[in-house]
Amino acid sequence: MGESMIGLKRSHRCGEISSELIGQKVTVMGWVQKRRDLGGVIFVDLRDRAGLVQVVFDVSTIGEDGFAKAEAIRTEFVLAVSGILEARSQETVNANMPTGTVEIRANEFRILSESETPPFMIEEESNVREELRLKYRYLDLRRPDLQRNIMLRHKVAQVTRQFLNDEGFIEVETPMLTKSTPEGARDYLVPSRVHSGHFYALPQSPQIFKQLLMVSGFDRYYQIAKCFRDEDLRADRQPEFTQIDMELSFVEVDDVLDLNERLIQRLFKEALDVDVALPLPRITYQEAMDRYGSDKPDIRFGMELTDVSELVKDWGFTVFSDAVKKGGSVRGINAKGCGDMPRRQIDALVEFVKTYRAKGLAWISINEDGTYKSQISKFFTDEQMDMIVKAMEGQPGDLLLFCADRHEIVYDALGNLRLELSRKLELTRKDDYSFLWVTEFPLLEWDEEGRRYSAKHHPFTSPMDEDIEQMDTNPGAVRAKAYDMVLNGMELGGGSIRIHRRDIQEKMFAALGFTTEEAYERFGFLLNAFKYGTPPHGGLAFGLDRIVMLMTGSSSIRDVMAFPKIKDASDPMTEAPGTVEDKQLNELCIKIDIIE
Repeated sequence: MGESMIGLKRSHRCGEISSELIGQKVTVMGWVQKRRDLGGVIFVDLRDRAGLVQVVFDVSTIGEDGFAKAEAIRTEFVLAVSGILEARSQETVNANMPTGTVEIRANEFRILSESETPPFMIEEESNVREELRLKYRYLDLRRPDLQRNIMLRHKVAQVTRQFLNDEGFIEVETPMLTKSTPEGARDYLVPSRVHSGHFYALPQSPQIFKQLLMVSGFDRYYQIAKCFRDEDLRADRQPEFTQIDMELSFVEVDDVLDLNERLIQRLFKEALDVDVALPLPRITYQEAMDRYGSDKPDIRFGMELTDVSELVKDWGFTVFSDAVKKGGSVRGINAKGCGDMPRRQIDALVEFVKTYRAKGLAWISINEDGTYKSQISKFFTDEQMDMIVKAMEGQPGDLLLFCADRHEIVYDALGNLRLELSRKLELTRKDDYSFLWVTEFPLLEWDEEGRRYSAKHHPFTSPMDEDIEQMDTNPGAVRAKAYDMVLNGMELGGGSIRIHRRDIQEKMFAALGFTTEEAYERFGFLLNAFKYGTPPHGGLAFGLDRIVMLMTGSSSIRDVMAFPKIKDASDPMTEAPGTVEDKQLNELCIKIDIIE
């Protein structure tokens, strides 16, 4: 049961109450965070999205009937309270609350809504298991830390819109029901009732439509766009997610990078009061792989990869020499100051790299007296050991770790090993924001399973001008006008200059193994549009969820989304996905045949 709020109008939010209002009548409304009955006086901490304020229910000001009603108040009851704001006595000031120097002495209140005992406490940094919290997400979202995350997300979207509006962009909504183009991740499919046996797809991105808007002459487009991908989940992925999506006409790479780093600078300043120095550093894809073993490197710490292949290729240690002879490489990282790492911990690192397909890990521990301890020293002369250590810039107290294999395995193993070591050694802070651009990605990558090339980004990415002639003869060597912005080892967003010439777009489809007929069947509307005057154009899309996750120091994008899914893409609260009635399936001409 609950009382009406008619006649009471909220004057302030709870967290907005300040000492400047002392002596004035205020009216607040919110949820009971805590209740303390001291006999004759009841104290309640009342909470809304702005914060907490203490309310005093004294029998002398609300009368015996009012006090009897106040005794029934419990946690999470919803109250409307009017009273005079007073200063707290010096000994009762709560320095941990922004409103801790004042309190409201209630002279009128109403219980607007009662509450059952919630399944968990509404408190910050809850350690309640996530599945239970998501089952009662509407309660979980009452937590102040989650509310701050969602409000910061709102701020990021608001500032983004204002910035892009000021830069001459037009916000355009693109369709949610589109055509399936099975490149990249799996589509979510939507059956058509009107067109039996046909399906729409939910968009993985607005890519084709934003390019068509450039053909249409809108010049600069943006959208805070909902996108969908039917893929396996992890901490920074969801089946539905939000992009800050944009496209610009008559631009080259530098134009897009300049605009977007200014956007990021504005976002971090206005949302966090963090100054981002511009221009952001830029490295090519190949440099990123060679130095960090990753195309999204975390540059907050060193431990960069060193290539010793030329040094060791003709030495007697066959693990090293054979890797180089087979076209691979031998690379290492220097874990500074880790020379005294216990053997069991080194063995754990060996097992760690095996999860990235490496066969093992060679290591050299440099003792404080300059001597070496290593499982591979017996394969080298003292002079050779000295040469390896020198190449790795090893000093007493360092631990050198090596991997020998195919290039991609070495990069993957050592790139992830340096991240694992940074976690173990606590080398980074969440509030240390280190940005960079990674540029000149490969246009194509070889799909060993499909025995064909696939697009590294997507099939509309433009090759670099000087590499176009290699598309027919050596497509694997072609670089793209593609770029990613990286923050602390995570891709914030990426994009490219697009192909705007139909002949080059047809070359791209041919490199991907499409016949002309297949290309036109899938993307004919785009290729036909290119017949009618297409401006050079390019764009970028940021992951809004990921930006806010990094801004808030959250470990998962689920903590910055109002209603996320769990790892199997289900929703414990609504129990989606669910079954539907046979009538609905019949209307769609669908028959379910579940494979056990």
